[in-house]
Amino acid sequence: MPTEVILPKVDMDMATGQISRWFATEGQQVKKGDVLFEIETDKAAMEIDAPASGMLRDVTGKEGVDIAVGAPVAWIYADDEDYGAGAAAAKQDVAPIPPLVGEMSAKPTEGGAVPPSSQREAHASGLPAISPTMGEINQSPSVARATPLARRLAREAGLVLASIAGTGPYGRVVKADIDAAIAKGGAKETPAVAPEAAASAPAVKAMSDDQVLKLFEEGSYDLVPHDNMRKTIARRLVEAKTTIPHFYLTLDCELDALLALRTQINAAAPMRKTDKGDAPAYKLSVNDMVIKAMAMALKAVPDANASWTESAMVKHKHADVGVAVSIPGGLITPIIRHADEKTLSTISNEMKDLASRARSRKLKPEEYQGGTTAVSNLGMFGIKDFAAVINPPHATILAVGAGEERAVVKNGEIKIATVMSVTLSTDHRAVDGALGAELLVAFKRLIENPMGMLV
Repeated sequence: MPTEVILPKVDMDMATGQISRWFATEGQQVKKGDVLFEIETDKAAMEIDAPASGMLRDVTGKEGVDIAVGAPVAWIYADDEDYGAGAAAAKQDVAPIPPLVGEMSAKPTEGGAVPPSSQREAHASGLPAISPTMGEINQSPSVARATPLARRLAREAGLVLASIAGTGPYGRVVKADIDAAIAKGGAKETPAVAPEAAASAPAVKAMSDDQVLKLFEEGSYDLVPHDNMRKTIARRLVEAKTTIPHFYLTLDCELDALLALRTQINAAAPMRKTDKGDAPAYKLSVNDMVIKAMAMALKAVPDANASWTESAMVKHKHADVGVAVSIPGGLITPIIRHADEKTLSTISNEMKDLASRARSRKLKPEEYQGGTTAVSNLGMFGIKDFAAVINPPHATILAVGAGEERAVVKNGEIKIATVMSVTLSTDHRAVDGALGAELLVAFKRLIENPMGMLV
């Protein structure tokens, strides 16, 4: 039998991907391990190797077209294998995935199930083949889990999702369950709602595309279709703001001692040879020191180094800090693992490497998935303060503003100090107000007494 080449699942959130480039052509001899093609997901570009040796045939995966995870994109025939025997089955084109109006993204198969071949590929790469969205993980038991398509079909049919038993992964209601419910007549009565809840929670329905466009004069705008990254960002932000009860804490940190220490450390950096000549072995930024301070603060306040799940609180043993990096079309959050244990110079060099590869979409999934907290810094744009949206499964994210000279009162006298405002967003289920305040005070202490980050 020929070896099937599939589009593998290389990202937990990945439902579709695009082949941005083929490195082999129809009829070419390839060896196991040769690079066959490059996948472009919503977050990264990754090279995929040949799973076997032989002749590449029936290349059906087209460049620049959305392809479902697990779908075959080509077949590899061994040298002694009859090409005609499997050619008929192999010549089925991988069709583009049409977008569904109102849906954020397509699923590989209804219910999010991944074909067996994709499961094997995902298992081989150490990634889960089937993963619920964070919104589904965080839902309370009283809220029915369902795919976006199932929710739309249920809404159109007037069905009550909570009355339908889901057969998809993690008990999720899928299209087949809706079809079965419709065939049986389905429960269409509106579930009982407390009067006070009904009065205080009016139905919210987003404007349709047509309703939005009707507000503007025809010809006064251009339509730019959403790419996969923007769709994923939109979906995750909606999930985060609707499933996570955000709570915000803000305080000011004086930076003068930190800036002085940073200048001394950078001045003491040894020189090293590079392709462009001699250069300092490191050059710390304020953001590098913020990352270190946030990681050490989490270790000092371990109860805040947590993630929420419905069944248990996840208490992390290490402080892994994600750092928001702006890239064309969106943003990504590469992670500094064990940031509390690393030196400032190590964090600085690692962050430069991660940011560079993030902008060229060359990060590996394990370099941007997970983490225990995040830092978002807009100080370089002169932003004084802002509140960031928590990135699940984190329970906290620190929004960092610009350092600027301000008048401060010390011992009854007005002095000039360089001050930076920071705002901590917390998941109030995991980190309440007092605990969040304790974490932020620990962070402020390290920023204003930065020598503590060196010992």
